[in-house]
Parts: sequence; C-alpha cells; structure tokens
Amino acid sequence: MTRPVTPTLDRVAGPADLRALPDADLTTLAHELRQEVISAVSETGGHLGSSLGVVELSVAIHAVFNTPTDKLIWDVGHQCYPHKILTGRRDRIRTLRKGGGLSGFTKRSESVFDPFGAAHSSTSISAALGFAMGRELGQPTGDAIAVIGDGAITAGMAYEAMNNAGHLGKRLFVILNDNDMSIAPPVGAMSSYLAGLHAFPPFAVLKDIAEEMESALPSSMRDGARRARQLVTGMPGGGTLFEELGFSYIGPVDGHNVPQLLATLRAAKARATGPVLIHAVTVKGKGYAPAEAAADKYHGVAKFDVASGAQAKSKPNAPSYTAVFGKALEDEAASDPRIVAVTAAMPSGTGLDKFASRFPSRVFDVGIAEQHGVTFAAGMAAAGLRPFCAIYSTFLQRGYDQVVHDVALQGLPVRFAIDRAGLVGADGATHAGAFDVAFLANLPGFTVMAAADEAELQDMVATAAAHDEGPIAFRYPRGEGVGVEMPERGRILPIGKGRVVREGEKVALLSFGAHLSECLLAAELLESMGVSATVADARFAKPLDLDLIDQLSRHHAAIITVEQGAEGGFGAQVLHRLANTGRLDGRLRVRTMTLPDRFIEQASPEAMYQDAGLTAADIARVGMQTVGDLVAHKTGGKLHVLYPGQ
Repeated sequence: MTRPVTPTLDRVAGPADLRALPDADLTTLAHELRQEVISAVSETGGHLGSSLGVVELSVAIHAVFNTPTDKLIWDVGHQCYPHKILTGRRDRIRTLRKGGGLSGFTKRSESVFDPFGAAHSSTSISAALGFAMGRELGQPTGDAIAVIGDGAITAGMAYEAMNNAGHLGKRLFVILNDNDMSIAPPVGAMSSYLAGLHAFPPFAVLKDIAEEMESALPSSMRDGARRARQLVTGMPGGGTLFEELGFSYIGPVDGHNVPQLLATLRAAKARATGPVLIHAVTVKGKGYAPAEAAADKYHGVAKFDVASGAQAKSKPNAPSYTAVFGKALEDEAASDPRIVAVTAAMPSGTGLDKFASRFPSRVFDVGIAEQHGVTFAAGMAAAGLRPFCAIYSTFLQRGYDQVVHDVALQGLPVRFAIDRAGLVGADGATHAGAFDVAFLANLPGFTVMAAADEAELQDMVATAAAHDEGPIAFRYPRGEGVGVEMPERGRILPIGKGRVVREGEKVALLSFGAHLSECLLAAELLESMGVSATVADARFAKPLDLDLIDQLSRHHAAIITVEQGAEGGFGAQVLHRLANTGRLDGRLRVRTMTLPDRFIEQASPEAMYQDAGLTAADIARVGMQTVGDLVAHKTGGKLHVLYPGQ
C-alpha cells in the first residue's frame, strides 16, 4: 500500500516539535495527520470516525498546552489515534490493537503523554479534576484538559464531576467535542442541554469571539452551532446548568478550523482562573468521504481499502451470538407484549437495533447511563413488564450497585443479557467480560446462566422470558457461534439443570459457557493418551446442578471446571458445594480453570485464551496432571505424565 506523503508531519517527533512550527504550518500538519490516520487504520482496523473528528483539535491542544506536563485526558480514548501519532508513537501506529502493539485506547504504561487510561465513558472530567487538585497541592503537574464527547457528557458521572469542579473552583479545562454522534446518536434531554448562561466577566471578550466564530462556520455546520449556542446560552428568564455549576463557557467554535481553535485555546489558557467549558463543533469521520457518508461514521471498522472505503469482512461460518440474541428476543416479544428491552447507547452492538425497528415503543436507549438503565429496568419489572437489560459484561460493572440494591435485594425479575463475555480480542483488557459470573453468582436469588453455543443461547432467551421468580442473567461471547443446528424457537430450560454431552470414566470436564467446544477437543486429546473423559455442560452457575456435580464426583477420580471468567466464579461455586458435602477427600481431585489473576492484553481471542492457559491442550494437560497426582498419591511416588505436544 502507498503511504501518504507527509513532509510536515515527518518533522514532528513529539509535541515539542509541533509547538516549534509556525501557526501557518499547523493546518497543513492536520491534513497530513488525517491522511496518516486513514492509512494506518486501513491496515489495522479500529475506531476511525471518532479519531478523524478530532484531528485539528489534537493538533491545537498540543500546540497550545505544554504536554506532558499539562495533562491531556481523552474521554473513552477511542479517538486518540491522532494524539498517539503526535506523541512519539507514529512508528508503531500500524501495530494498533494487535498483540504486543499499541492499545486502541489511552494507556498509562504506554506513554507519559497518556496520563490516565480510559476505554469506559465519562471518566475524563473526574480524572482531570484529580490532576488539577494535585497541582493545587504542590505536585509537579500543569494544566488539566479533559476532552469529552457529547455522548459521554450525558452520563451521570460527568455531571457529578462538573458539580465537584464548580464547587472547588479550580482552573480546569473541559473541551466538549460535539459531533452529535457517539456510537449511536446521543439520546436524552442532557445531550442537547449544553449549558452555561453567560461568560463570566473575564470572558466577555471570548464570548464576542465565539459569536464571530459562529458566523464564520461552514454553512453545513452553522445551523447546528446556532442551535447549540441557543441551548448553551439559555432561554430568557432563567439560568442553565453549566452556569449554576460554576463553569465559564466559550463557544461554539469550529473544531476543524485550526486558527480558530488556536485563538480560543490560547485566550482560555491566558485568562482562566476557574473551570472552563470550551464547546467545539466537529464532524465524526471528517475528511474521509466513506466515513462521513456512513450511518455510524465508521465508528469501528475492519481493515479497509482507502480508495473505496470497502471493509474486509470474512464470511461467517455461523450467526453471531449477538444476532442470535436479537432474533430470539424478537420472537419472544412477538407473542408477549410485556417484553421490553433496555440498552445503554449500544442498540446495534447488543443486537437490539432490529428489535427496535419492529417494536419501536418497546426498546429504550438510555444513553451512556448503565446505572440508570438497570434501575429503570427494575422499575419496569416492578410494574409488571418483562424487561431485558442488554449490556456488555464490561459495562455492566458500572451498574453493579443498582444490580445489588435495586434488583437483587427486591427480587425483581430483570433479565440481564450479558454480551461480550470472556476475552474479546483487539479492545483488550478494558473490554474483557471477566467478572460478571463472580459478581452476580454471589447475589441471593439470582439465576446465572452461560450459553455453550448459539442454540443454547436461544433457549436461554426463552428461559429468561418465562422466568418471573427473580433476577436472571445469561452470558455469551462476542463473535460467531460454533455452527450448531438452530431450532425454530428456543425452549425453556429447567432451572439449575445441566447436561452430560460426552460419557467417560476417569476425568470429568465440567464446562460453564462457550468453552464447551474446547472441553470436547480436550477430551479427545485425553482419550488419545489413554484417559477417558466425561464432558458436561453446567449451563447454570446459580443455582448449581447439585445432582450433576454429585454424580460426577462419585463416578470420576477428578473434576476440572472450565469457564471464560475470573477466579471466584463458577469453579468457586462448585468448590463450595464439594467442600460442604465432604467430597474433597483424597479420592477426588478438583481443579478450576479460569482466567488468570491478571489482565490479558489485546491480541486475537485465540491468542488471548492461549495466554490465559485455556486452550484444549491446556485443559488436557491439567487433566493429565490431575491423573498423575492421583497415581502419585496412591503409590507414594511420582508419575511422569506426557502432555499434549510432548
């Protein structure tokens, strides 16, 4: 592939070089930087649209502020590719999101220019305020700048931070990147309530500058900026939120006009004494026609051809788990008008977009507000509806207090559809679904399921729809299923009952969730080495299938539990059962195979599970070790065991 010609960018090894350039060269630099981002992401895939939208903003911030002494914090961080190129990582940008390469988000261990890691939304203002207070209390920190999108700023945590910032009254810069589009279009009143009634006295001249800038905006952006300005500056007869919070407001400014951005940032930097909000209007996907024309503005893309924008997509061998969930829920909702669905700004990512097209009045996108979404679902359950709360595992963590207090404590039948369970690949540790089993299975009255394949997921949707006895959750991985035959409709599973899928004698592999296929491969490896293995699909972490566990413990010398989750999950539940029934004696060996007690860095899912020690060969190896332990225990000696591959 031909790389773009970038003579100005070639002179920038870091922000200090950028700050040495004359202002006239910075617009050219931004153009070259945009081409470099497009070229790099065409080879790696990733978050293209959001990064293209902040190219000029990235150049202007680094030109005005003294990073890394001044702390620049990107909210979520998926728009940080231009920032990474400008901060000494251009030579590695084509390793983005690959094993051993650059993270797709900001990451403290990667660069001093990433002072705070991200990947979950709406944290930047809180973190920036922390840095600002560090400066106030004598730490060697300069200004703190948070860049937050109009979607992220709708979340409650952002307003909690602004409320605290206004109370403290310390110098802090919040740049609102207003592109009217997060992953899905921002929803809710707050997305259009960009408040702040009047500039404080020191900012009167900046207010005049902003009004002039509005008139200079391109016609395609002028109406949106005028609307935003009306909302921000308030209506006659009353103040608005940002003013009440103590922020000075500047804007809206054209987020793609480098001279305007430089003038605004320099003026704000020179005059600010307290918290300041700078409102920049941008276009997601700016400067790349296929991205600007796409419905999602190329938020997340696979590798693509730069000339055409066509993405390289492999033909799936089976439907994705997400698509199976969406279709199964549609089928259940068609015959049950009480079924409703809640998503936190991820309608397409959770498979609810088609459901929403069919039942628009029964799907609720609450925005980036998982806490509210969980309690909202709880309220609907209390009202007699059958809500499905569809949230990625990694994002459900954000609503855990509500899961405990508002759902579990009250025994309300909220159905949690937990997508992206296990290791997810290029998004890395920040998006891994590692902890949901552990934090849900310890809650009284909760039913916790995991699908072994796409057909079982369909069954679990039907099971959850019919379950009114308390909260119920089912988890499933990202990506395509294993290719099993799909029935027309899901069937209701008996609560707390698993199944044996392969009969053996010596070792029992008890799988919870989508690692069942690896357990079956491991059983074949064990069989080839003379060890007969049973494979069982637990289906439920809570309530456990006690009869199945007792049967396996009576008829096998060893039980190995396998799950795509952290320590403290399904395996811990099984150990509790065996310990409390006195079965953990010298006759029975039990091993739990979980994700290790560390975060797994980005790579392909296959490589990540290899890193985690959860491949079929790893399972077979543990099986052989366990058999060896048993023989050594009985003979008083040691047994050499040949592992797969030796």
